[in-house]
Amino acid sequence: MSNCPNVEHNLPNAEGQISVSIATLPTPSVTYCIITPVRDEEEFIVDTIEAVAAQSIRPTEWIIVDDGSTDRTGNIIDQYARKYSWIRPAHRQNRGFRSTGGGIEGFLYGVELLKTQNWEFLVNLDGDLTFSPQYFEKCFAYFRKDPDLGIGGGTIYNKIGDQLYLEKCADFHVRGATKIYRRQCWDSLGGMLRGLGWDTVDEIKAHMRGWSTFSFPDLQLIHNRATNSALGRWAGGVKNGRSDYIVGYHPLFFAAKCARRIFKPPFLIGALALTYGFLRSYLQRAPRVNDTEFIRYIREQQLRRLFGFFDRSKISGMTE
Repeated sequence: MSNCPNVEHNLPNAEGQISVSIATLPTPSVTYCIITPVRDEEEFIVDTIEAVAAQSIRPTEWIIVDDGSTDRTGNIIDQYARKYSWIRPAHRQNRGFRSTGGGIEGFLYGVELLKTQNWEFLVNLDGDLTFSPQYFEKCFAYFRKDPDLGIGGGTIYNKIGDQLYLEKCADFHVRGATKIYRRQCWDSLGGMLRGLGWDTVDEIKAHMRGWSTFSFPDLQLIHNRATNSALGRWAGGVKNGRSDYIVGYHPLFFAAKCARRIFKPPFLIGALALTYGFLRSYLQRAPRVNDTEFIRYIREQQLRRLFGFFDRSKISGMTE
């Protein structure tokens, strides 16, 4: 889940190879685990598994949580688990619907099943992504270079037809589809929000504890199912508006966000969906983040950005 649905045409051919420019030093051994929550991903999960299997540094453990799929997703995972001992399938009962929290429930379910205790990095990875064989190796190079980097990940390109479109976000916002947590940062968070807004809350809490977050601009992933496409544009906008309410967005900042959205595809519909989701949650008195210090922090940061008194590279909670 993300509040960054803006896309920008960037690469002319989805079949063309995505280049990675970061220079990589010889990489020491890295102990990392991946959790991938999936539901009805038979069309894309094979390519994601093959992408991970081709990595220059493979994970120690990869738990793929099948969240009640009604297609062949579960069977595909089981087949690959027999091929690779480091893949562990976990099957949940079908609840009859797709999680609206960006799969965070399935992710946390997988975390509880981890057998590896000495992991250095934990990855939340969507089951519809493809990326280069050096992706994780080069991600870890960023973490080695910056000991204060707590959460990182690559840049998302949505595949629509035969074209790739950059999903624009602030450079400090790491997309929920590809978050990598340093162990010390993960431990300092004290748990995750189990629902909408989790991928904003985790970053703000990390910043409050002195960690930095960063999306690596030269490490790209192809998102074969565009963000919110499973829900539809209207439902996706409503979901994002509800998320903004839950995490405590300042009303002025939210109003400015909606005004900006009017002039971006799908234009007026996107702004109306955001507003509807936010106001509906307000009228329903939907539960919000129960942390006054957190709410105060995010609102102060948003007002600083709104009125221009900030260093954009250091302001968190500002996804548009």
